[in-house]
Amino acid sequence: MKAIQISEFGGPEVMKLVDIDQPKPGTDEVLLDVTAIGINYADTHQVENSYLSPQALPLVPGIEVVGTHDGKRYLAAVSSGGYAQQAIAHTSSIFPIPDSVTDDQALCMLVQGTTAWHLLKTMAHLQKGESVVVHAAAGGVGTLAIQLAKLWGGTVIAVTSSPEKAALAKSLGADALVDASEVNLAKAIRAANGGKGVDIILEMVGGPTFDQSLLALADFGRLITFGMASRTAPTAIHPGALMHGSKTVAAFWLANCFGKPALLDDVLVELFQLVADGKLKPIIGATYPLDQATDAHRAMLGRSTTGKIVLKP
Repeated sequence: MKAIQISEFGGPEVMKLVDIDQPKPGTDEVLLDVTAIGINYADTHQVENSYLSPQALPLVPGIEVVGTHDGKRYLAAVSSGGYAQQAIAHTSSIFPIPDSVTDDQALCMLVQGTTAWHLLKTMAHLQKGESVVVHAAAGGVGTLAIQLAKLWGGTVIAVTSSPEKAALAKSLGADALVDASEVNLAKAIRAANGGKGVDIILEMVGGPTFDQSLLALADFGRLITFGMASRTAPTAIHPGALMHGSKTVAAFWLANCFGKPALLDDVLVELFQLVADGKLKPIIGATYPLDQATDAHRAMLGRSTTGKIVLKP
């Protein structure tokens, strides 16, 4: 079968289209015929070996696919590497897709949809009327976080890096817009909130963006970090610095939800229903054939993408 494989760690250029043997499912596993593959920012970390969990070579990257098994469609977190025509998933990690949800829409839900849901509900405990800053607001998580925050009564401030991305965020319901390149980002965020600190910030850039975001928090504000796209660590925080303003800094990693039906299965059912009801609009930013995975990664790393990026095997 065709697959994208790497034999050395590095940038997008190390990914090669190769022929490899079909993976063989073990106990409590199924073999999926893959129809669509989700690209996630975590995949770029896999290829670099800069992910939260160490990777081993040779590696077929990718953790998320839609595929068929015994004539039924499933969204799946795969264990054999998703950038391939076939992949293996544990039976606890496959989720039936309703007929009213397309393959591409389903791909928006496993990583980005559940992450946005947990950032707002589980981690930030969003309450009606609170202000929510969404960094990378035109991205996969951001486009869904805007919509969910609005659905649950939040006021959304979207941070984006281009006029086109700002327009997308506005079309999804963002109440205010901030340019990510603002030198004094904290001041710009507060200005967008009527000069006041904000209640919740969803942050995945790291570096100065994290530092400035922390300065923009209101008393009892919550900053939730869920990535470091800039590959630059923020300034270390002394715990005592959080006491002034009673601020919270927390982190979220979706991997901690796997194997816990209430945190994944039930959330996916809710998200699928929102999509089917037209209350949540997944944004498909681009679709690439499998042999152009390198181009897809370059586009994502270059911050030129919006919404979900999909590979078609």
